[in-house]
Amino acid sequence: MKAGTWRRRVSTAACALTMAAMVSGALADPVFADTAGLPAGLPELPSLGEVMQPSSISGVALHGYDPVAYQVERRAVAGNPAYEIVHNGAVWRFVSAANREAFRDAPDVYEPAFAGFDASAVAQGRAVDIDPSQFAIVGSRLFLFRTQENRRRFVENTALMTMADTLWSDVSRSIAR
Repeated sequence: MKAGTWRRRVSTAACALTMAAMVSGALADPVFADTAGLPAGLPELPSLGEVMQPSSISGVALHGYDPVAYQVERRAVAGNPAYEIVHNGAVWRFVSAANREAFRDAPDVYEPAFAGFDASAVAQGRAVDIDPSQFAIVGSRLFLFRTQENRRRFVENTALMTMADTLWSDVSRSIAR
């Protein structure tokens, strides 16, 4: 569920509860209404410092770049809307039908590490959007970065990869989806 939809639902539920409490006289000041009484099953509210996944508005992964081209051509290539699929709730674009089929057959081989967030920033405990032209392939893993400096630092310091792998589960929980 998109973060905006989720927030609207939570806000609507909170408003309904506040109005009900005001009508019954239970709240003296609705500005300080607490949301602890929300209906069961609603997700927890995000913290104010949360970040969004890349391309959350368009739903296009990797800003439209072909994830297979990074591995096969060793360069960043913008995908073509004629060759796209939906995978894990995002649209992925490819330069050819062959690349699309390769991804469809083995997405775990071509998906970037850390859901496409800057690997260097993940090693610092943050989720930061990327520049799709800044990437590195280490072993068979695709890592993306926001800047050349982040890329250089990550590639030169192997401890950062271990740190990013360790922190990723915590970082991924802070991402509004």
